[in-house]
Amino acid sequence: MKIHDITAQIFEGMAVYKNKPEKQPKLTTQTNGHVTESRLSLDVHTGTHIDAPLHMINEGKTFETIPLERLVRQCKVLDLSSVNEKVTKADLEDLHIEKDDFILLKTKNSFDEGFNFEFIYVAEDAAVYLVEKGISGIGIDALGIERAQEGHPTHRALMGQDIIIMEGLQLKEVSAGEYFMVAAPLKLQGTDASPARVLLLEGMSN
Repeated sequence: MKIHDITAQIFEGMAVYKNKPEKQPKLTTQTNGHVTESRLSLDVHTGTHIDAPLHMINEGKTFETIPLERLVRQCKVLDLSSVNEKVTKADLEDLHIEKDDFILLKTKNSFDEGFNFEFIYVAEDAAVYLVEKGISGIGIDALGIERAQEGHPTHRALMGQDIIIMEGLQLKEVSAGEYFMVAAPLKLQGTDASPARVLLLEGMSN
């Protein structure tokens, strides 16, 4: 069995959304004698993370309402690295996307070294198409699933139909295909997102 760790490493100076200083993780370490202890201050949207509906929908569900069964399951990696600017409905129509699929989108984002303000995102028409297909979840290799869309219609279309959104995946070394996914978020309560360790396993089925 081969394991692909598609999680972003967390450290001070890592890529964060729009390079905003306030989104940088802060790590402080103190050593007294032979005892070392560290303290981490972290935005819940840091690196690889999973959004909850509350992120974009007032009075939306909080993170602990997402069942683990929806995050530990089969998934499909779709190679869209030839797409420029945004993923549209037309880019998805010829792909094998079925009801209840959890899809992970590999784009040019996977090859960026830092934060790219022109990252590839999922357009509103693609989100509506995925809602119509009845998928269970979607992940993307950017720190946001959309940009430059007033009102965040992609987030709202997906979250409005209880479709899970995962952002910040590292898919550069992963080929298109089917995998068994283990997405293990922090067990947070009452939040709008959670960082997660996400693994893809080859040669394993549910």
